[in-house]
Amino acid sequence: MDILETDSRYRKSSLATMRSIIPKLLPFLISCYNYFALWLPLSEPDLFHAIIKSLPILCLGFFLVVHSLSLGSFSPYSKKILVGLMFSAAGDVCLLWTEFFLHGMVMFGLAHLMYITAFGFRPLRLHLFILLALLCATFFLFTLPYLHGPFLYMVPGYSALIGTMAWRALARVSLASYKFSWAHISAALGSLVFVVSDCFLAVDKFCFPIADSRAIVMATYYGGQMFIALSIAGSSEDDFIWKKK
Repeated sequence: MDILETDSRYRKSSLATMRSIIPKLLPFLISCYNYFALWLPLSEPDLFHAIIKSLPILCLGFFLVVHSLSLGSFSPYSKKILVGLMFSAAGDVCLLWTEFFLHGMVMFGLAHLMYITAFGFRPLRLHLFILLALLCATFFLFTLPYLHGPFLYMVPGYSALIGTMAWRALARVSLASYKFSWAHISAALGSLVFVVSDCFLAVDKFCFPIADSRAIVMATYYGGQMFIALSIAGSSEDDFIWKKK
């Protein structure tokens, strides 16, 4: 089979995949709209608020399950991303109540651990690790004067986890034609947007108030999780073996 013909078939397959995932994402998009349309006050958290806030992430889990079942297989990668989403949904609920904020950080820390194991440690790309480690250390030093009590060790610990998650997602990206994968691009983009969301959240909570911080945090958070979830719909590296021949 000609390489150009194979490449054309791959492009058509990618387009078909995109068309198939849009209807499965509708529950997520609708639940996101409901969250911003209702805009429930944070001063009075209750069970209804917890459901509305966590529903978009639960819908991403639904998307992941339905898409995997439609393919006839549930890959280890998809399972780890699904568990990460469930930990995230639990974290969403915890963060509604101030007394459970630390519990929420633990839940999101576990979510990042699942994403890290899903992304794996190959290739290593230590230059990315050094860059992100420096950025995380700089951010911690910036927030340090505002931290007290358990947050003195929880914030750097959490920063290390989300920084590692971003490192592993970015390390998988390759622009080489025989390794290029929209799935890897999606995971990397999701990880970066997730980091931006948490930076805004940390500064607003620990340092000083940011105008429209809640809208910024939630929009970037839902967007980041969506891109990470969409990474399960892309082709695996094995699909590109033909390009190496």
